[in-house]
Amino acid sequence: MNFSDFKRKSATSISDLSAKLESMNSTKSYKDDRYWRPELDKSSNGYAVIRFLPATGEEELPFARIYSHGFQGKGGWFIENCPTTLGKKCPVCEANNELWNSGLESDKDIARGRKRKLSYVSNILVISDPANPENEGKLFLYKYGKKIFDKIQEAMKPEFEDESPVDPFDYWKGANFKLKVRKVAGYINYDKSEFEAPSALFNGDDAKLESLWKSQHSLAELVAPDQFKEYVELKEKFGQVIGNDIRSSQDDIVTNTAESIEPPSVSSEESVSTSVEETEEDALSFFNRLAQENS
Repeated sequence: MNFSDFKRKSATSISDLSAKLESMNSTKSYKDDRYWRPELDKSSNGYAVIRFLPATGEEELPFARIYSHGFQGKGGWFIENCPTTLGKKCPVCEANNELWNSGLESDKDIARGRKRKLSYVSNILVISDPANPENEGKLFLYKYGKKIFDKIQEAMKPEFEDESPVDPFDYWKGANFKLKVRKVAGYINYDKSEFEAPSALFNGDDAKLESLWKSQHSLAELVAPDQFKEYVELKEKFGQVIGNDIRSSQDDIVTNTAESIEPPSVSSEESVSTSVEETEEDALSFFNRLAQENS
C-alpha cells in the first residue's frame, strides 16, 4: 500500500477498522527505549499530550492486544506474556481456574492476584511532555490498559447524540489525547484524561505524515510467537515461583526490602478485578457491534 492509497482509505477508517476486527480471531519491556510512559511527580501526578497513530503496512489494527501475568511467589517474580493472547493454553490460567472453582474464598483471592491482565500497545507521537521535553515530536510505543482504551472507544462511539464519532488513530481527523494522571485512593487514575478537538497532525502535511507512517514500530512483532514461552517452560517456571503449591500466596513471602520495587512490566493502572478472568467487555466485541451498526 502506498501513502496516497492510505490517505484515501482513512475516509472510512472507523468502519474499515471495525470490519477487520469483526473477522479477527480472537513484550516484555523492561528497559526498552521504544516505549514511552509519563513521568510522575512525588504525588504520582503527571501530564502529557500524545497522539495515537494508525496501523501501517500490512497491519490491520492500530494496537496490539496482549495478556500477561505479573505476580510474586516464594521463588521470585513470575512476569510473562500469557499464551492465551494467541489462543493457546496457559498453566497459570489453568491453576487459577482450579483455585476459582474450589469454592473457597481464600483460593479466589490467590487466583485474583495471579489473573491475566489485559494491556494494549500503540504507536504514539509525543506532542507535549513537560517532564521530559526532549521526547516531544518523537515516535514511541505506548502500553496502556482498559481505562485509556475505554476513552478511545467512547471517542469512536460517543454516548450523546450531539457528539460526533472520532477515530483517535486517524492522521487527518483524529485528535490529540491529554493524558492526566492522578493518584486516587492509592491507585493510579486516568479518569480526567480526555481527547482534544479533532485536528490534522502536522497540519495535514503529507510529506511529514508519510515519513512518520513509514517509521512506525511494528505491532505484529509484539504478539509474534517468539514473544511467548512454550507451555512446558511456563509450567516449570510457574512451579519454581510458587514452590509447586498452587495455594502459595503473598502472605508466605518475606517482606520485601526498601529496594524491592514493582517491576516495570507489572501494570499498576487498574485494581484487581472481582473475577479470575477479565470481566470487562472485550475490545473485539465493541468493534464488532460498531461494525454491525455502521453496515
